Amino acid sequence: MDVWPELPHGAWSDSCATLQMWLQIVGKIRMALTPALNQCWNVTLYPTARGLTTMPMWQGTKTLQIDLDFIDQEMVFESSNGGHGAIALRPMTVAEFYKRVMLVLEAMGTPVKIWPHPVEVQDAIPFDEDTTHKAYDPEHVRRFWQILLQTERVFAIFRARFTGKVSPIHLFWGAMDLACTRFSGRPAPEHPSMRNQLR
Repeated sequence: MDVWPELPHGAWSDSCATLQMWLQIVGKIRMALTPALNQCWNVTLYPTARGLTTMPMWQGTKTLQIDLDFIDQEMVFESSNGGHGAIALRPMTVAEFYKRVMLVLEAMGTPVKIWPHPVEVQDAIPFDEDTTHKAYDPEHVRRFWQILLQTERVFAIFRARFTGKVSPIHLFWGAMDLACTRFSGRPAPEHPSMRNQLR
């Protein structure tokens, strides 16, 4: 159970919903500061030995990185000009979290503007107005992260056996899904939305 801890949805669904909104805020910062890549690979987050990271992002010539540490339960901001900031991860509304993130970025001299609306969820509430989602259980979040790490380990073994193009192993923050994609090199069928655009 230490390797694959129990994570019943009913026990952590409220924390999961809050965490998803927090990760969307962090992910949208990454999306704002990185060049667009095919498959949206520039927007994803990455599991680490302590939590999740944006990896380096660029604001002009400065580099910014945000790490969520699920061991010490804090979010750490670092920039290449020596800037540093941190937010304790504890129960708080999405609106408060959003405000704190933006204040830290401002104080570090690395302000970032994002579209403050969640995606891929029903009944989306703008981040700065969301006082509904505020639960945060550190133990359940830690278990979620441990499961991500073990899943990444399995994906790493799986992707290593393929000699074609393979995506990084990364977390899409819209629906909080860990992904790894393999490409055969064969043409994909035309997507219906593209067919409609050509008419």
